[in-house]
Amino acid sequence: MQSLAGMLVLGAGAGFQPGDILYQLFIFLILLALLRKFAWGPFIDVMKEREDHIANEIDTAEKNRTDAERMSKEAQEDLKKTRQEAHQIIEEARKTAKTQEQDIIAAARVESDRMKDAARQEIETEKDKAIQALQDQVATLSVQIASKVIEKELSDQDQQQLINDYMKELGEER
Repeated sequence: MQSLAGMLVLGAGAGFQPGDILYQLFIFLILLALLRKFAWGPFIDVMKEREDHIANEIDTAEKNRTDAERMSKEAQEDLKKTRQEAHQIIEEARKTAKTQEQDIIAAARVESDRMKDAARQEIETEKDKAIQALQDQVATLSVQIASKVIEKELSDQDQQQLINDYMKELGEER
C-alpha cells in the first residue's frame, strides 16, 4: 500500500494518466466492495436489528396501551355495576325500613287498642264495685235508720235531722 500511496502522490505531480485513472477506479471499486462487505453490511444489519427492536417496542407499547384501555373500560364497567348494586341495596334497605316502620306502627296501634280496652274493662269493673259498695252502704244505712226509727218514734223534724246526720256520715266515709 505504500507503493500505491507513493504512486498516487507521484501521479498527482505529473498529471493524470489514463492508466492511473483506471487503476484508481479499480482500487476504488475494491475499496467499495470491502466497505460493503465489512462495514456497510454489518452497519445495515445493526440498523435492521435496531429497526426491528424499535418496531417490537412500538408493537409492545401499542399492545400495552390497548390492554390498559380495555382494563380501564372494564374497571369503569365494574365501578358502574358496583354503584348500581349499592343503589339497589340502599333502595331495598329503604323499602325494608318503611315496611318495618309500618309494621311497628300497626303493632303499636294494636297494643294501644288492647291497652284501652283493658283500661275500659278495669274502669267498668271498678265502677261496678263502687256501685255495689254504695248500694251496700245505702242498704246498711237504711237498716240502721229503720232500726233507729223503730226504737223511737220521731217527729218530722227529728226524722229530717236524722237523715241529714246520716247523709253527712255517708259523705265523710267517702
